[in-house]
Amino acid sequence: MSNVVLSSQSLGKQYRDGKRDVQVFEDINFELKKGEAVAIVGSSGSGKTTLLNLLAGLDKATTGAVEIEGQAWDALKDAKRSKLRNEKLGFVYQFHHLLPEFSAVENVMMPLLIAGEKSAKAKSIAAQLLSDVGLSERLDHRPAQLSGGERQRVAIARALAHDPACVLMDEPTGNLDETTSKEIQELIVRLKQEKNMAFLIVTHDEKMLSWMDRAYRLSSKTLQLI
Repeated sequence: MSNVVLSSQSLGKQYRDGKRDVQVFEDINFELKKGEAVAIVGSSGSGKTTLLNLLAGLDKATTGAVEIEGQAWDALKDAKRSKLRNEKLGFVYQFHHLLPEFSAVENVMMPLLIAGEKSAKAKSIAAQLLSDVGLSERLDHRPAQLSGGERQRVAIARALAHDPACVLMDEPTGNLDETTSKEIQELIVRLKQEKNMAFLIVTHDEKMLSWMDRAYRLSSKTLQLI
């Protein structure tokens, strides 16, 4: 069985701007395996988030293909695409997007409840995940009662709710101070080792590269190993 979780072949994206076509990037070949943490860096406007959205099946490529555990996004209808994304991928963003009226444990329970899990089991799973990220004493706290780093930990726990094959992160430490960023980085390293989970992290912060298994730079419309 292949260890490849996420891959792209000859991936390209362009969009229409008035009367001209604008090429965001082209011919991107990429592979992410279980237990790896891989970064994609690049300046603002280089197309990092666009690439992440294509890899996540949230947008469609102009050319090429993306596969998640050997299944091509383009071969799936919308309902199956959404189901596969929810089962296989977790998402963490720069801004945590927690629901303010719900507690930490309720926020982590949410994707499980939406998927049809019974409340008692969802709460048990959520509580364990929050313990895994060091928040066992914060289960009943709402986002406003948590620090920035704690809120991001809740967001990471929520991303792990379905035990995904891969967690995609878009600037996960971009809104945090240096000390808190380092804590989040250490948490990611521990989780990938303990759970043999793949992490793909899009960032402009090149300080993060020191603990990555691999890093790529998106520049001049191509993806280059650095």
